[in-house]
Amino acid sequence: MRSDERMNPLVTLAAAAMGIAIGLVVQFALSGRGAAPFVPPLSLAIMLALIAGVLLTLGIRLRRTVLKRAGAVNPFLAVRLLATARAGQLVGGFLGGFGGGLALSLLGRSVPAPVSSWLPMVLVFATGAALVVCAAITEHLCRIPPGDGDTPEASEPEAGPSGQTAYRKP
Repeated sequence: MRSDERMNPLVTLAAAAMGIAIGLVVQFALSGRGAAPFVPPLSLAIMLALIAGVLLTLGIRLRRTVLKRAGAVNPFLAVRLLATARAGQLVGGFLGGFGGGLALSLLGRSVPAPVSSWLPMVLVFATGAALVVCAAITEHLCRIPPGDGDTPEASEPEAGPSGQTAYRKP
């Protein structure tokens, strides 16, 4: 995938579907053995929320720097932030789906689960969704705004010597 293309949302949905399936399988396996349901630690939800906040903060700082200085940004840091934002979408989708799958398995019980069991699951689901949203916003903030000389014609290939294609510089 090129760095100027947005991440396909179907990839994030596939990661969420895998997380839901794994969460359901874990709960059904534990239930089949007569064990207590798996309850994720609250620290997982807190870390997902912190990662979402850090990603969004770094994305906003990068956008402000690009708009103020007009291109005086370290491109390696921008690409790393873009890669982190894309990874955040996958991780948020997977772990959010996992929390959702864990909570979904509790819905079919005849005796309702106590709040201490289902609340961490719902929090992991919600913070996973928040991470996906913040990572998508950060990915959007990593895009380079069009400049004065950027036109579609300026980047079209032109035939060079011996029929090779070369790109014109704007």
